[in-house]
Amino acid sequence: MITKFFSNIHNAIFHPLKSWAEQSTGNWNILIGVGFLLLMGSAIFAYVLHKKIGQDDERTNKIFLKSAYCVLWAIILCDMIFPKDYMWNIFFLFKYALAFLAGGIYLAVQYKKDFS
Repeated sequence: MITKFFSNIHNAIFHPLKSWAEQSTGNWNILIGVGFLLLMGSAIFAYVLHKKIGQDDERTNKIFLKSAYCVLWAIILCDMIFPKDYMWNIFFLFKYALAFLAGGIYLAVQYKKDFS
């Protein structure tokens, strides 16, 4: 029953995206471009905040480890949500983009809390 529930959710959420992306190569390229821009933007965002927080010491090491923990949870959650039957390479791109974004958001919250 639970498997059927998750299957219905996947069909409701991801099937329209699949049909839209397969309509034309332009739509497919838009999806890849948005994913790549999100990945690059998230990676740059996380890198800049990592550098803003400063050198590794006892305080910042704890922040960086919790940020990596957020990245790990985002990857696990995306692995559970995204389908693996179709468009797996696109969802692989979005999975890591969202993971970097989650780590960067945690770093931004900690930076705002500790340094402002």
